[in-house]
Amino acid sequence: MVRVEFLGPIQKDALELEITDLRQLAAILQADASLHEWLTNSAVALNDTLISSLEGTLKDGDKISLLPPVCGG
Repeated sequence: MVRVEFLGPIQKDALELEITDLRQLAAILQADASLHEWLTNSAVALNDTLISSLEGTLKDGDKISLLPPVCGG
């Protein structure tokens, strides 16, 4: 099971998914209209490490985090 967390202002509960790669996750998230705005400008972390590619496999216990942009002052 892979846990998907939505951080900051993304108002969505975490998901627990039986998936084996990031392309499967991308398809699931793209099908959710409430996430379209966030998918285009959020960073993605796999087990707390930023990633920039959909290559690679996922294993049981992995954590994916969607990190929306933030502003500070």
